[in-house]
Amino acid sequence: MNQKSLRVLEFDKIIELLSQYAVNEITRERIAQVAPLTDFAEVSAMQAETDEALVCLLKFGSPEIQRINPVATSLKRIEVGGALSTLELLNVAKVLKCARVLAKYAESALGGNPVGDGVLDVPQNKTNNTNTEPIKSEGTSRTPSPTSALSGYFVALFPDKHVEDAITSAILSEEEIADTASTELAQIRRKMKSAEAKVRSSLTALTQSAKYQKFLQDAIVTMRNNRYVVPVKAEYRAEITGIVHDVSSSGSTLFVEPQQVVNANNELHELSIKEQTEIERILFELSSFVGEIADLVSANFENIINIDFIFSKAKLARSMDAIRPNLNDDGRINIKLGRHPLLDKAKVVPINVYLGDEFDTLVVTGPNTGGKTVVLKTVGLFCLMTQSGLHIPAHDSSEMSIFDNVFADIGDEQSIEQSLSTFSSHMTNIVDIVENITPNSLVLFDELGAGTDPLEGAALATAILDYIKKFGAKTVATTHYSELKMFAITTPRVENASCEFNVETLSPTYRLLIGVPGKSNAFSISQKLGLSDHIIANAKEKLSGEDVKFEDVLQNIEQNRQTSEAERAEAEQLRAEIERLKQSHQNEVDKLVQEKERILSKAKEQATQIIANAKEETDELIAELRAAQALDDKAELQRAMQEVKRELGLKHKSVTAKSAAPQKARPKSNIDVNTLKTGTTVLIIDQDITGNVLSVNKQKKSAVIQVGIMKLTAKIENLMEVEDSTPATPTPQFARQNAGADSIPARTTNRPLNELDLRGYSLDEALLEVDQFLDGCVMTRLSTVSIIHGKGTGVLRAGIHDMLKSHRQVKSYRLGKFGEGEHGVTIVEMK
Repeated sequence: MNQKSLRVLEFDKIIELLSQYAVNEITRERIAQVAPLTDFAEVSAMQAETDEALVCLLKFGSPEIQRINPVATSLKRIEVGGALSTLELLNVAKVLKCARVLAKYAESALGGNPVGDGVLDVPQNKTNNTNTEPIKSEGTSRTPSPTSALSGYFVALFPDKHVEDAITSAILSEEEIADTASTELAQIRRKMKSAEAKVRSSLTALTQSAKYQKFLQDAIVTMRNNRYVVPVKAEYRAEITGIVHDVSSSGSTLFVEPQQVVNANNELHELSIKEQTEIERILFELSSFVGEIADLVSANFENIINIDFIFSKAKLARSMDAIRPNLNDDGRINIKLGRHPLLDKAKVVPINVYLGDEFDTLVVTGPNTGGKTVVLKTVGLFCLMTQSGLHIPAHDSSEMSIFDNVFADIGDEQSIEQSLSTFSSHMTNIVDIVENITPNSLVLFDELGAGTDPLEGAALATAILDYIKKFGAKTVATTHYSELKMFAITTPRVENASCEFNVETLSPTYRLLIGVPGKSNAFSISQKLGLSDHIIANAKEKLSGEDVKFEDVLQNIEQNRQTSEAERAEAEQLRAEIERLKQSHQNEVDKLVQEKERILSKAKEQATQIIANAKEETDELIAELRAAQALDDKAELQRAMQEVKRELGLKHKSVTAKSAAPQKARPKSNIDVNTLKTGTTVLIIDQDITGNVLSVNKQKKSAVIQVGIMKLTAKIENLMEVEDSTPATPTPQFARQNAGADSIPARTTNRPLNELDLRGYSLDEALLEVDQFLDGCVMTRLSTVSIIHGKGTGVLRAGIHDMLKSHRQVKSYRLGKFGEGEHGVTIVEMK
């Protein structure tokens, strides 16, 4: 990849941002070497790694990565028979711990399962007598999902908890070995503490003695050359026998080891040598443990650094709100809502740029400070980031191509001096680009042809763009030249674009408009800034007619575009409002449907419960009737039947009251007990049946009513006189309540009580009527009844006969004879 392009596109700043997320210094060194790749498969693999790491980061948080140092040198020393220092062993323990923690992270984040690879036998520390079994290296590598882009790195992790614990339990810090590292070390240190206490006790007694205090510079015990001494005044050297180990800078103080503690100090020194020897032996033994798993430690280190590197890219992507772009290798770029990664994402205006599909060359025009250079750098930087495995801050449907090379000629210095040397510098760079491009290259030119005579510069710029286009490379170029705008209009596969500028506010909007050539707006900007009108008018006169016409065309295009944009925005707003209203209406319809279903379901449940309750209560009433019938007491039977009718009437009214349909108002009594005569036809209001008055009890204000074969006693207030004096046949409770349906003829109330007409009924309805009819027959003690079902297809007859076979109150049944209705009637004999 062209190194100058990397520099002018500021790729190094992206690398600097990336390195801030790395945990380890070795990872940062690797990041510093990152460069865009050109192989499609490699770039795809890197993008997949970053993408999966980002998903893990968002779902499970960042993995815990230890800060570790390289282990190669340490492992090499073990290989040649050397021992590691405490610092090196602690670093190995960190590597093993990090591998263990990452393996656990992979188990949850990538759905891995432990496998039994990498199990090694490591000799146990023989000085630790608590266990004589060999240490098993638990190589719990993980097997994430087969499709996991990170699986290779996590599978290659081999944690070894035993070796890790052996190191961390023996070495407390870089300068301290634990007493429990071995039994021998523990014994030596106990002896050292005892000897040290003995020396200190003896010297303390000397310093506190009245005899020797005047000989001492200070009443303290100190150390010189790792031996305990006391400070003696120089003039009293002869008063304290012992060995002088040091003299103060003034010579007035001698540090003397009294003779009485020489042997104890010697013992302490010997123990110190033994301690150091034991420590060296422990370090050597721990080093041998590490040597047994040297390959695993090395593999762990490399994979930890790889994971650190990949998750650094994921963290950068998260900070930028970046996405994994779709990749292709045919030169197509389609950046949607792309944001330059080095600009403040809260302020930068997203741009849409596409190239390589309908056109291969894009000419971007517009006023200075309008954002043209930002467009170039955004396109170039996105390509470099994509090919380095980094996500780009854009919409997730963006698409990037893999290029062989990215060339950029961008004058970052923005010098106002347009000298020959500046032009020569740019041209040298352009020559290098032209000589090295391939059909799969991306070329970025900023102010192509600037720095020389405008006519010659425009002609040269047009020729360069035409050459690169014919070569097959993709190009984005910025310019102020009208000739290049015309070149884009008249040349196939070349397109104009412009950076929008608000003339009213004299500020750019930074929006990129593809397909629309831009104006420099020099006259408008100058006029807004206060330049005299006659100077501007004079300048306009100096333009050629073709230039004026072309600028007018551009102005008309811009006005039409703005009008279209406004109309499109209004149409979009209206469409969104229509969609909102449509959705709101649909939501209301859905709510109504759900409410309807809920009401129907609740009504069905209530109806089922009512039927069940009615069935249970009817059975109870029938049982009462049978009990009264068994007494053979007509008065009791009459009372029971009246009670049954009353109860059934109340239940009927209760059920009807629960229905949704409104009920008619209950009529009021119009009868005077003093004028009521026998034979009068009356309506029993609560029963809704008619009958004739048999007798009147004025004292009790009641009357006995003949209803068919039944006699009922009713209160005067529950009676209403009716015009029809013909005794009415009571409508049995088992008769249909709502017989107004067209498909089912209503049963009349003047039909005999021992006859049931079912013609026109469905089988289910007929069976319900038969069941209720037979119950009524039991209550009225009828012995023989007729069921009229008609001849028809025979379905109704067969269904009724099946029911009669198992009915508990039916003694026998037969078809009617001649004169009885023959096959259209069934005669039933009751028990």
